[in-house]
Amino acid sequence: MNERNEIVARAMAAAGVEAAIRILDADVKTAAAAAQRLGCEVGAIANSLVFDCDGEPLLVMASGAARVDTELLAKTLEASQINRATPQFVKGATGQVIGGVAPTGHPRPLRTVVDESLQAYPLLWAAAGTPDSVMPLTYDQLLSVTGGQPMRVR
Repeated sequence: MNERNEIVARAMAAAGVEAAIRILDADVKTAAAAAQRLGCEVGAIANSLVFDCDGEPLLVMASGAARVDTELLAKTLEASQINRATPQFVKGATGQVIGGVAPTGHPRPLRTVVDESLQAYPLLWAAAGTPDSVMPLTYDQLLSVTGGQPMRVR
C-alpha cells in the first residue's frame, strides 16, 4: 500500500470499519473496468464523484450503473449550480486523483450524498485512494464513513 491507501485505511478505522484494501495489478478508473476486474455487477461499484456545488466540493457516492442528474441534485440540495469538478478541484478537495477517490481519507470532511440505489447490493466496492486500489463495504458502512445523506441521484 502507498501513503494514500494508508490514509484511507486510517480514516476507515477511525470510523470503526476495517478497510480490506485490495491493490489490483492495473488501474481501474471506470466502474465498468472495476466491475470486470472484481467479477461483480457495475451497479455495485460505488463511484466517488466530486462536483463543484456553488463553489464548494460535493462528494456523490453513485452506483456505477447510475448517471448523476445534477439538476435534480441542485434542486434537492437547494443549490444554485452543480457542475463536474476539474481534476485540480478534485485533488485539492480530496488529496486523491480522479479514478482513485475514496469515500473517506480527505484533508477535511466533504459534504456527501450517497445514491439510494446502492442499497440494492449487499456488498459494494469503492476506490481506496488510488486508481489501482479498491475496498469492499456495505451501504450502511458507506453512510457511516462518509456521514453522507442518502438521496436519489438519477
